[in-house]
Amino acid sequence: MQRLARRHQVDQLALTPRAANTLEETPQSLVVGPASEVLSRNWQPNGVLLIVGAIGAVTRLIAPLLIGKDKDPAVIVLDAHGKHVVPLLGGHQAGAEQLAMELAAELGGHAVLTGDANSQNRLALDSFGKGWGWRRSGSRDNWNQLMLTQAQGGKLLLLQHSGATFWQTTAAAQDVFDANANADQARPAQLTIGPQSNMSCSWHPASLWIGIGCERDTSLSLLERAVAAALAEAGLAPEAVAGLASIDRKADETALLALAQAKDWPVRFFNADALAEVDVPTPSAVVAKAMGTSSVAEAAALLAASNKGTLLLTKQIHHAQNAEHGATTIAISEANQPFAPQRGELHLIGSGPGDLAFLTHDARAALARSAIWVGYDLYLDLLEPLRRPDQARLDGQLTRERDRCLKALELAQQGTRVALISSGDSGIYGMAGLALELWLTKPPSDRPQFQVHPGLSALQLAAAKVGAPLMHDFCSVSLSDRLTPWSKIETRLKSAASGDFVVALYNPRSQKRDWQLTRAIELLLEHRAPSTPVVVARQLGRAQEDIQLHTLQTLPVKEVDMLTIVLIGNSSSRLQDNHVVTPRGYPGAELA
Repeated sequence: MQRLARRHQVDQLALTPRAANTLEETPQSLVVGPASEVLSRNWQPNGVLLIVGAIGAVTRLIAPLLIGKDKDPAVIVLDAHGKHVVPLLGGHQAGAEQLAMELAAELGGHAVLTGDANSQNRLALDSFGKGWGWRRSGSRDNWNQLMLTQAQGGKLLLLQHSGATFWQTTAAAQDVFDANANADQARPAQLTIGPQSNMSCSWHPASLWIGIGCERDTSLSLLERAVAAALAEAGLAPEAVAGLASIDRKADETALLALAQAKDWPVRFFNADALAEVDVPTPSAVVAKAMGTSSVAEAAALLAASNKGTLLLTKQIHHAQNAEHGATTIAISEANQPFAPQRGELHLIGSGPGDLAFLTHDARAALARSAIWVGYDLYLDLLEPLRRPDQARLDGQLTRERDRCLKALELAQQGTRVALISSGDSGIYGMAGLALELWLTKPPSDRPQFQVHPGLSALQLAAAKVGAPLMHDFCSVSLSDRLTPWSKIETRLKSAASGDFVVALYNPRSQKRDWQLTRAIELLLEHRAPSTPVVVARQLGRAQEDIQLHTLQTLPVKEVDMLTIVLIGNSSSRLQDNHVVTPRGYPGAELA
């Protein structure tokens, strides 16, 4: 539990008095009390209760607390060693199954999933949208009927108006929906994805922007009432709102800021000149005289939607009632793409050399959490055994790293949990640097969560396979001059050679770049003996793994390719009995 708390997966730890008495020192933050009282105090919708104990005992403890699917928290039970993680309650709606899979990956344990959708590899229709950043609406009876129809093998009708469609390519989504659903106007869709509000089962990507103009010191209750009325009049769901927009002169408007905070909606403010450039259906000369632009609500709503959206509701004027004061205008637009970075996550994952045994628990947990995996197809293929039927993958080309980063960031800004995958370590010649650069170009309010998950680098595995060649100072140099001028690479090679570093050469030789490795050897031979040991490791961690030991003089250049890493020893490295060792100290030095 302490480990999970350090990783911010547990907010508060609690023990029974008997268990707490076994501690030599009780932390001040620890909650101590009878299990029934602790559970009762923390029993709330959207909460998560993680309990270490016997399933039978936990079942008896929570039985009196049960209210209903939409009001109960997720309850997850672990054994004392964290080897079995059981989502006991709230598997779909409260997210217990998803969290159980993440915890099992993090702890190196096993998630015990008994839900029907999971056991039958079917898409969990009532929960899958969370991974894409969507919000859900619809009556409980309709959702229950939808899940029942799916379980009975019935074909469902789908209408998706907005949001990413990659989920439709997953194995779990296949054969669930009628292929002609969107074209069949006579039959209503049983599942809709878009901004419309109705009593059917709906997922709502955050695509609506609400433009607001208001008098100074307008009441919060008036704004709340006006927004609700505008959404209802347009037949739009509050769950589909991406944020609010207004003129920058309202950036300190108390009620506007309070509304945004209460709803967790971002607010975008625009100056009068920008708003005046937007064509709107109902401009106002009065507003133009007072604000310097003929439209606030409509123009702000359209600008917030990147000026490529559609105005779904022209401005509506609402006046104060009873004890309220002020007045407000409301307009609503729909953006072409959802926007919910506060829900989105971008996970930079180092997959290691290829063998799943070398994948870290941290990376496994991030993969389990992500709704879509983005990466070069070879790397995705290596991880394919871990991909669930409900997770999508987006394959990219080898040299289109920037495109992959941009797409991954775009999806994360929409609210999606995204895994952007590199081989080895994502921060060593991987995608982390480029992804972070692009992430940093966005305003802080537009940035999804960004996290780098380390992986095992090829140089570490190559070294482990042959002994201990990296025991002294070492460096790595990529011989690819696609992103770095060769003059800079050659300067680094000369420095590494003269500094007597053990050198790891990445991207050593391709079909088009077949001379750089020869030149690197020439530079290294200027400062170290021809007998210097060299490790040529190809396809590390994969079925085709091949490791050869050579010297600088005998290195077979033509056998090296882009799937190879080359380790070159320093002046004290030696090859003995098919192992390479670099002593920690030089002759005459004493080890501390």
